[in-house]
Amino acid sequence: MLTYFKNIKDIYINKTMLILLALGFSSGFPYLLVFGTLTLWLKQAGISLAFIGGFSLVKIPYSVKWLWSPLIDNLKMPYLHRLGRRRSWAMVIQVCLFFSILAMSVVNPAQNSSLMAFLAFITAFLSASQDIVLDAYRVECFEKSPDKQANGVAIFVLGYRLGLIYSGAGALYLAALFDWNIAYKFMALGALVGFFAILFCQEAVVYQYQKQKRKIGEFLSASVVAPFKDFIRHAHWGWIVALIFTYHLSNAYVNPLLNPFYDDMGFSKIEIANVMKLYGMIAAILGGIICGLLITKIGLKKGMLYFGILQILSTMAFSLQAIYGHNMPLFIAVVTIENFISGMVTTALVAYVSSLCNKAYTATQYALLSSIMGVSRDIFSSTSGVVASFLGWKLFFMVSALISLPSLLIIWFFVKDDKPS
Repeated sequence: MLTYFKNIKDIYINKTMLILLALGFSSGFPYLLVFGTLTLWLKQAGISLAFIGGFSLVKIPYSVKWLWSPLIDNLKMPYLHRLGRRRSWAMVIQVCLFFSILAMSVVNPAQNSSLMAFLAFITAFLSASQDIVLDAYRVECFEKSPDKQANGVAIFVLGYRLGLIYSGAGALYLAALFDWNIAYKFMALGALVGFFAILFCQEAVVYQYQKQKRKIGEFLSASVVAPFKDFIRHAHWGWIVALIFTYHLSNAYVNPLLNPFYDDMGFSKIEIANVMKLYGMIAAILGGIICGLLITKIGLKKGMLYFGILQILSTMAFSLQAIYGHNMPLFIAVVTIENFISGMVTTALVAYVSSLCNKAYTATQYALLSSIMGVSRDIFSSTSGVVASFLGWKLFFMVSALISLPSLLIIWFFVKDDKPS
């Protein structure tokens, strides 16, 4: 037993994992500022559910980031490129993120929803660009030890979850104590975590820029066409795309409306923040870490199947909350279960996507595949407000739970069995 815990300590407690934890935070904290936290601000500003659901469209950059990922993957950052391909881009993007979130903090969405939508779009674009860089850096950290990729994902997702808590529960506390504008000013400071992590880390892979690819045609062929051609060499690549789209769909579809749902159930900002911080955070952390450990024991295919089934059940649990309304013990249970399962599902999916990437095209291929996740999360989920208004909360969560069922069939038939030896 002592040996087992020593192995866990050796895997998770080292400089690489600490850097990935900070970068995960940097990747995660902007998301709720254009998503869940923002939807609650919009609702309390008197904006309709249908409009709030449509606001998910400001997150389109997460779904199409593959369009500019070849530029980030191959072009030099002027003057700063000596820091390294990933580090130079990451530092500039994080500075821009700081100012875009700060700009959101001075807008009143009730008076100027169009400007808020524009600034949220810019923040989403910068956050998506940061994800291109940081995801590539994470994958490259384990180029020489791919067996530890799932553990790296678990720590990165842990940091991501901490970022969500910062911009979720943290923002709600600040909004309750002061107001939304002051809360967003504090949220902008989250960019400093990633900035300092990049400042003190080292480039995972040294990249040599190739001057002979200056011509547009040659650049497009090597940086855009080649990664796509390489990906479609995967057997059943079409089913892989379908799996990535549907696997996390149940959770992604309900997420835009969770805070408005809690508000409708009569929970205050402080109550929501307390449950998210005390129970949601711990559950998400445990879910991600346990997923990383389980995958090394039972394999990725079996893990994805088990976690996918649990995701459907955890989404259905929100229907109980819709029935019983303002019931704090049930609220704690539902949020805890959902965060725990979501932590497992997210870690498993990111590990699967990472396993598909060719190290020669890491940023571009990961951006492409993670963009497919973004389509389900950001574009398809934009219809959730209209559906919830039509069906009512109870039936909405039941229907949302079932839309991930196709992913389980795809895993069963088309994902390669990878039982550990």
